[in-house]
Amino acid sequence: MPGFIRRYVRFVDAVNYRVGRFAMYLLFVMVSILLWSSISKTFFLPSLWTLEMAQFTMVGYYILGGPYSIQMGANVRMDLFYSNWTVNTKAWFDAFTVFFLIFYLGVLLFGAVGSTTYAFQYSERSATAWRPFMWPVKVVMVSGFILMLLQAIAEFFKDIARIRGAEL
Repeated sequence: MPGFIRRYVRFVDAVNYRVGRFAMYLLFVMVSILLWSSISKTFFLPSLWTLEMAQFTMVGYYILGGPYSIQMGANVRMDLFYSNWTVNTKAWFDAFTVFFLIFYLGVLLFGAVGSTTYAFQYSERSATAWRPFMWPVKVVMVSGFILMLLQAIAEFFKDIARIRGAEL
């Protein structure tokens, strides 16, 4: 494989590894928020921000952790036939099906960019009593979709290398 592809794959893997490791800890943040929600509802006045903040944290955990999940091979597959295939057959199948993922991520990214632009342009707020700005969570979504798209392309390059008998 050409050097620029190797550098691209190494760079994307390194970035998504670090972002994914960070995203793992967002689960603890979300649990802490929900714990505070339970404590405040029991002993104090209920907090308006806890449920929505937990949802926003879950979005970050899920969206930013996706590329890391694909990189580590922890994504869910229909394993009925796949597990019995050779490494080369798996690489061929993955190299073909990644185009469906790239198309899907492109559609998601297109919608997310439009929604984020709207949130910035009109200072969009949530329709709840807390009324937080929506742009931060939408920026996280756009970032996650971009990272997932970059990781899908890197996985395609890895599959092509496997088909050719090399590893990246």
